[in-house]
Amino acid sequence: MRPAGPWRGRVGLLLLLGWLQLGSLVAQPTVPRPAVVTPTSADSGQVFALADLLNYVALRHPVARQAGLLPERARQEVRYARGLFDPAATSKYYGKTFKGKEYFHDWDTQLRIPVWYGLDVKAGFERGVGTYVNPENYTSPAGLSYVGLSVPLAQGLLIDERRAAVRQAQALQGLAEAERRSALNKLLLQAAKDYWDWSLNYQRLQLLARNADLADVRFRAIRQRVVLGDLAAIDSVEALTELQNRQATLSQARVQFRNATLLLSNYLWNEQQQPLDLPAATAPQPLPGPTDWRTLAPDSVAALAQLAQQIHPDLQKNRAKLSQLSVEQRLLSNKLLPKLTLDYNLLQAGQPFSPEKAASLSGSYLENNYKLGVSFAYPLLLRQERAKLQLNRLKTREAELDLQQDTREVQTTVRTVANDWEALREQLALQEQVVRNAERLRNGEQIRFENGESSVFLINSREASLVSARVKLAELQAKYAQTQATLRWAAGGVPE
Repeated sequence: MRPAGPWRGRVGLLLLLGWLQLGSLVAQPTVPRPAVVTPTSADSGQVFALADLLNYVALRHPVARQAGLLPERARQEVRYARGLFDPAATSKYYGKTFKGKEYFHDWDTQLRIPVWYGLDVKAGFERGVGTYVNPENYTSPAGLSYVGLSVPLAQGLLIDERRAAVRQAQALQGLAEAERRSALNKLLLQAAKDYWDWSLNYQRLQLLARNADLADVRFRAIRQRVVLGDLAAIDSVEALTELQNRQATLSQARVQFRNATLLLSNYLWNEQQQPLDLPAATAPQPLPGPTDWRTLAPDSVAALAQLAQQIHPDLQKNRAKLSQLSVEQRLLSNKLLPKLTLDYNLLQAGQPFSPEKAASLSGSYLENNYKLGVSFAYPLLLRQERAKLQLNRLKTREAELDLQQDTREVQTTVRTVANDWEALREQLALQEQVVRNAERLRNGEQIRFENGESSVFLINSREASLVSARVKLAELQAKYAQTQATLRWAAGGVPE
């Protein structure tokens, strides 16, 4: 039995107000976004943008700081290698006195300066006196000063261990910088992906919250109509069941959003290296909208692939390894030469050389006051040297093959991610149409229900399809944003 007269008018007014509220809840795909703030802000309900997150990660995250230590470590390796060219001052004295008798006093002081081109410059003062001093070391009581050179004439002339160590340490600088960029890029890429997952969970939570509010309004309206006798009691059971289902789904979405927020907080640290937490009411920036769904031109993809070949850290690491192996190969090839070293010392009695004395030296003095030495050594079979050189060539070939393979993989990754970009852009356009069609169907079913031509079950089904379509659109938007970050990473850059 249906109520008549004023009751029918009141029921009609109640339903009209209910449907207006439902329409406003369903029609809003997003919620207003306030200004961007940092996670340290105490103000709630504000936006924490992706750029803010990446700044925090790059400056304060422990992994980023650890990666920042790699270039400094490489600089110290270069400094250590250059230390092989540091001048060295040595001095030694030996004397013997036994039963009051002086046997000998032998003193030798030397300054040795390694020069980059393989030779050593040396200067010194020696004094050997006494009854039993070795004749080889005997000098006048005034002593003997000298300046001289030690020059390798074969092995060590073009390259030696000292120069090789410096060159390899310099190549290590490039390797360390590539490793730093690689670690930082991976960290920022994962942070960007987790950020968009957080944004997706936030958007899903908003959609499901509005969906639950809509079911609650409908349940109250239908229950009132059942009380008035306008609908059967089974309709209120249907509406209540749908409300409880949506509330359960909303509870699960709320937990997922909280977990996503906690996961994102793992990237936040302050300047004192203390972990930070996002405020509970902080919101992410919106997912990419239709104006952000840009197409990729073929020439831009080719440019990205070319850029990746030049700056990708994985390829730079391979090139740095090849540079180190090239220096090692030069050194090992030089090891096949014999060791032939010439030592020449110009002698002068008394105190060390002075510029005035050096300028007055004549040709006859140079011919009659020197100490000359030549040393020669050469292994007859060279098995160790040849084996080391062959091992180096094998390592070089392996590194070249790695570079070829990595280059191909980088090029393929760029094109693969670009294909995903285009596919997602098309899927987004189609899914947006699906959402609009689902809205039309839901609105049409609502009109039919108001006219008494539909049921609570059918309109709930239409609304479930609409929410599902919107959630699917949000998932595609998040995946599109992640693909943008992945494409920048694949090209060797930092995701923004």
